[in-house]
Amino acid sequence: MMEPATVQMLNLRLPTDPRWVNLAEMDLEEILTDHAYCEQKAATSCISLIQGYPDREELVRELAPIVTEEWGHFRAVLAELDRRGLKLGRQRKDEYVNALMDFSKKGGGRDAALLERLLIFALIEARSCERFRLMSLYVSDEELRKWYHKFMVAEAGHYVLFIELARKYFPRDVVDQRWKEYLAFEADLMTKLEVRGDRMH
Repeated sequence: MMEPATVQMLNLRLPTDPRWVNLAEMDLEEILTDHAYCEQKAATSCISLIQGYPDREELVRELAPIVTEEWGHFRAVLAELDRRGLKLGRQRKDEYVNALMDFSKKGGGRDAALLERLLIFALIEARSCERFRLMSLYVSDEELRKWYHKFMVAEAGHYVLFIELARKYFPRDVVDQRWKEYLAFEADLMTKLEVRGDRMH
């Protein structure tokens, strides 16, 4: 379902299983609930980076508005749930994100941890962008397609920002090598995770 050019643009090695959109559309309450918590966690992750690295002035300056944007996305998902007469469910374990965190290098110090976090966040945004794009193209509800398109555009910008921040603070060859390792790991991970319509990742 996803064109190779789009996957290449996002650097993803493996497109989402085409069954995912159909499964997601079958229970909008579940996928919107997971989407809401993804937006909430994106906001708190940016806050955590700002708190942990206040000395990185450009990082603080660039991420401060992202916090506001991601929280606005959380509120937008809540509004969409309300509009459709649906309820926000409980937060679920995110096996995708937890696997990426487990793959990150540990014990390398504060700077090394920053690189790992920036690349993990970039990868999450890239995969989210890809999935929002699929929703914007293939769900049957026209209004919902337009709604998801806005999220797709935002996630693409966030993906680029995290990569650019990594390249600002670390040598490009170091970033690019570690990024390749993350992409390879993520592609393998996608083959192992169950295709579930109640999860954004």
